[in-house]
Amino acid sequence: MTGAILSIQSAVAYGHVGNSAAVFPLQRLGMEVWPVDTVQFSNHPGYGGRTGQVFTGEHVRDVVAGIAARGVLGGCRAVLSGYLGDPAVGEAVLDAVALVREANPAALYCCDPVIGDAGPGIYVQQDIPALLRDCVLPQANIATPNQFELELLTGLSVTTLAEAKVAAAALRSTMQPGACVLVTSLAVADTPDECIDLMAADPVGTWRLRTPRLPIAANGTGDTIAALFLLHSLRTRSTALALAEAASALFGLLSRTLEAGSRELLTVAAQDEFVSPSRRFTAEAA
Repeated sequence: MTGAILSIQSAVAYGHVGNSAAVFPLQRLGMEVWPVDTVQFSNHPGYGGRTGQVFTGEHVRDVVAGIAARGVLGGCRAVLSGYLGDPAVGEAVLDAVALVREANPAALYCCDPVIGDAGPGIYVQQDIPALLRDCVLPQANIATPNQFELELLTGLSVTTLAEAKVAAAALRSTMQPGACVLVTSLAVADTPDECIDLMAADPVGTWRLRTPRLPIAANGTGDTIAALFLLHSLRTRSTALALAEAASALFGLLSRTLEAGSRELLTVAAQDEFVSPSRRFTAEAA
């Protein structure tokens, strides 16, 4: 596939979260990636300590402007964003999306609206959820919230598949025309305890994919699947196929990581899972 993805996310030297989780899988699948880092840390904060710097919104704008000065934004197929450490970075992401769309109106914007999760709750600055809901997601073509984030962004309870479909439709209605929502880490009333669901919805329909629940909680899984889902959406133009490809690859990555007993995703060692997953799952109409 020709073109590139502009990925604006955090980065760590050790481990795989943010751009450090998203860039290599995209490259392994043959996609050119232009990573713009919003932070450069030694490792993710889960270790209880880290070193490094948080970059400003102006820094992000400056790097994107430098890319634009090369005259290449017309070849940008999509913008991908994840964790926003500061509202100013969110505004810089929106500026980048506008620049890319000016050069290529067909470019997509995939927003992973990182806010929190059911266990730890909200773990971003207090202004970030409203910024995502009111300013960032309305510009997005694809959103990849987890179940907790879907509830928070829509104000709707998600305890059944029917409620998940209503909430996804509500979120889609605030986004760009024809938008798609991928809901990760979905566990509703009919999800067996030993399984975990993903659900994707677009104007054509809604699909659910179920995998075994693996006893692993590795950082960076959301960053990885957002990148994979975006790429396969670009390639297949099918939400159902993109869901199946992304989920199968992630399951293979997590399985290999679990087998190795690694705290960090084996993004490099298990790279063949991105190209040819060892176990394939199918998305079913929901």
